[in-house]
Parts: sequence; C-alpha cells; structure tokens
Amino acid sequence: MNKLARIVTLALLTGSVFAAEMVPQYNLVSLQAEARRAVTNDLASASLYVEYNDANAGALSDKLNRSAAEALKTAKAYASVKAAANGNSVYPIYSSKNRLEGWRGRAEIRLESTDFKAIGELVGKLQANMQLGGIQFTVAPATRERVETELMDEAIQAFRSRADVVKKSVGGKSYKLVNLNLNTSSSYPQPMYKAGTMRTMAVADVAPPPMEGGDSEVVVGVSGSVEVQ
Repeated sequence: MNKLARIVTLALLTGSVFAAEMVPQYNLVSLQAEARRAVTNDLASASLYVEYNDANAGALSDKLNRSAAEALKTAKAYASVKAAANGNSVYPIYSSKNRLEGWRGRAEIRLESTDFKAIGELVGKLQANMQLGGIQFTVAPATRERVETELMDEAIQAFRSRADVVKKSVGGKSYKLVNLNLNTSSSYPQPMYKAGTMRTMAVADVAPPPMEGGDSEVVVGVSGSVEVQ
C-alpha cells in the first residue's frame, strides 16, 4: 500500500470513529444505587507517648530515645501486635523575656493489631510509664476489601433493578448501559480514647482498657447512565 493509500484509509477509519461517536443518544437516564453493611471493627490502633523537660537538649533526646526503645522492647513479647516508633520531637522553651529556659520533647509509639486481648494487655503494661494518646477501632484492610467485593455485586444488582423500573415506566423494550462508576466509603466511630484523657500512672501495672471495637459501615455506591430503547 502506497503512502497516499494509507493516508486515505486512515482518514476513512478516523471518519468512521468520529461518526460512531457522534451517534445521538436518546432517552438517556442517570441513575444511582448503593449497598451498605455494618461490619465489626477487627483492627485496633493505639498511640502512646512520653514527654519530658530538660535543660540539656542532648540529655533530653537520650531520655526520649531510651523510653521509646524500652517500650518497643516490651512490645516484642506480643507477636500479634505490630509496634513502631512514631517520631520524636524536641523544641526549646523560652521565658517571657525570650530567654532559653530549657527543652521539652515527646516520643511516641504506635501499636496495631487484630488481637484485641494482646494489644489491650500491652497498652495497660506500657501505661505504667507512658501516656495513652488514643485508641481507634477500624475494619482491617483485608476484611474491608472482601466486604466491598461482596457489596459491589449487590450495588450493581440494585442499579440494574432501578434501570428496569425506569425502562418499564417509560415504556421501553430494553436498555443499554452507557457508563458505570463504582465508589467505596467507610464510616468509623470516634476513637475510644482521645489524647490527654489518660494520664501516666506511677504503678507497676495498669488494668487493660476495655476493647470493645463496635461496628463500622462499609458502603459501595454505583452511578451511571443507561439509554432506554
């Protein structure tokens, strides 16, 4: 095929595509549907921290690092709990006359587990030397993905049912799906504890906090358009 023939062929094909795209659509209806389910929260996340003051920034950093390392060492005894340092911060303290008076620092660790009993015991043990910043319960990623997959089918079936109602209402014989969009969302309860509500206790052991995770709602929404024929 020579160059001119290829150009003509390409022009014809392009024209055909444009013509197909410009075919008018009638009786186009936009629809929405959703499926939702209450799911038991099976993942607990907790943050604990220490705060110290010191006249020497280096000494303060050392104290913070040692506290965080000791907490992580304690957490190693709980194989089902993931523990990680969540960052340290040190900042200066100035007097009213803008003179440096000392340093204040904070070290935080974060715990995560689907084993509520284990993480509860660990939190109680760490609270002997640390403050509890908060505990939050959510749906674990693997659980949420499984539920969303199940809800997708339910949401699409609900969308098709609405399309059937529209088709029947306007006297159509059938409908053609033009486009379809899926979106997911989850709503979680407020954290069980908020930062600052639990204070450090100077005792060897602290009773584990109650670990009732509650439920979250997982929602899959479907939106799209159909052309009634």
